[in-house]
Amino acid sequence: MQARSLRPVTIDERLRVLRSLETYCGTPPDEASAAQIAEWLAAGTWSASTRATYHGYLKAWFDWLQAQDLRDDNPLLKIPAPRTPRRRPRPIDDQHMNRLLATRMHTKTRAMILLAALAGLRVHEIAKVKGEDVDLIAGVLHVIGKGGVVDELPLHPLLAEVAREMPRRGYWFPANARAAVPGTCVRSKSVSDIIAGVMRRAEVPGTPHSLRHWFGTTLVDSGVDLRTAQELLRHASLATTQIYTQVSSKRRVEGINRLDPWRAIAPADPTGAPV
Repeated sequence: MQARSLRPVTIDERLRVLRSLETYCGTPPDEASAAQIAEWLAAGTWSASTRATYHGYLKAWFDWLQAQDLRDDNPLLKIPAPRTPRRRPRPIDDQHMNRLLATRMHTKTRAMILLAALAGLRVHEIAKVKGEDVDLIAGVLHVIGKGGVVDELPLHPLLAEVAREMPRRGYWFPANARAAVPGTCVRSKSVSDIIAGVMRRAEVPGTPHSLRHWFGTTLVDSGVDLRTAQELLRHASLATTQIYTQVSSKRRVEGINRLDPWRAIAPADPTGAPV
């Protein structure tokens, strides 16, 4: 997993799932049978999406065991992927966005919120932002995304204003002096907790990730085509982008109002000739 440049938090989570399976089955995870795995998946009090995620982790595990000639069979081939409910976007409301930005907060906290709302950054991407990533002259922001992929995003004017108040070099959000590794950035959970704290004070429902959902939804609602939204959200799949782009209530109403049950009836020409 390290060779594939997976994030440490992802590696830790996958190892935790394997240990959970080992504890439940009472056998090493590389020896678990299809029946044991199915029972473990069924016994857990998890959501459907979490169960599907764990199924994916185990599939990757047994695929690797087979590729390394450490196991002949793949028990996951006998266990279909769990059904997952259709995911809906969860953007915060525009009025809540106004309320959030009107709330008093530290400059660094505001920078975190604007990076999520005006650049669509995830919390782990926000944590790693450096002064060197911002080019105020070219108006671009360099982002290190999932898998270490580097992208370049246009810099929103409001975010550019904040950037002028932030360090030009080094991490924007460095870890405190008590950090285990000095000179590193804050943890992504710290970013999430800080943003969530301001949202609670402002009485804005949702999670920090709801700001990224607002980013995607507002792009499409403002007339940006879905392909461009996909590029700005940095999604590999257009299907993933659709999860983030909720159609506004206004556009839904406009769509319904355009329905004409008599459209098959051609309007008469004033002269009496068929149209």
